[in-house]
Amino acid sequence: WTTSPATMGTARYQLGSAGTQTAALGFGGIAGTVKNNTESFNGTSWTAGGNLNTARLTLAGVGLQTAALAFGGDTNVPAFPGAAESYNGSTWTSVASMNTGRSGLGGAGTQTAAIGVGGAPPPSSSSATESWNGSSWTTLSATLNTARQLMGSAGTQTYAIVFGGGEPPSSKGTAE
Repeated sequence: WTTSPATMGTARYQLGSAGTQTAALGFGGIAGTVKNNTESFNGTSWTAGGNLNTARLTLAGVGLQTAALAFGGDTNVPAFPGAAESYNGSTWTSVASMNTGRSGLGGAGTQTAAIGVGGAPPPSSSSATESWNGSSWTTLSATLNTARQLMGSAGTQTYAIVFGGGEPPSSKGTAE
C-alpha cells in the first residue's frame, strides 16, 4: 500500500464504492450526518460528482466509475430503504428498489448484472441474496451459508465471494 497525497473533498466513513484503482468512485457515507456526496478518483486527485438521490451509509456499490450501481444502506433515521441508483459518470438516477432493504450488505457485479448479499435488516444479520438484471431485483433461493453483515465482497453476479463480516460485536473470518 502507498499513501496517496490526494484527499477526498468530503471526509467520511461507511461509504459505497465502485471502479478501479485509477478510476474509482466513492459515494454516500457519514461524517456527523449521512451524506449523499459522490467523488471520482482519476489515480491522482478526487473530483466532486453528482449527488446520490438518497443519502445513506453502509451501502453497496458495483460497476465502474462511469457505469455504477449503488444499493441498500441505512439513512440513519433509522430506516433501511433498499433504494438503488444507477450512475452514468455525472448523474445518479433512481431505479427499482431492492425487495428487502438492508444495510452493511455485500455486492458484486456490474451496473446491469449484480447481486446484493447479506446485510442487516433489523433485528439481525441476513443471509438473503438478490440479483439485479438492469431493471429489477429478484430474491434468490440461494442464500449465504452464514448470515452476516459488514463483509467484504468481490466478483461478478455469477461468480462472487464474500468474506469476513459477522454479527456485531462478533466477527467471522470465513469466506463463501
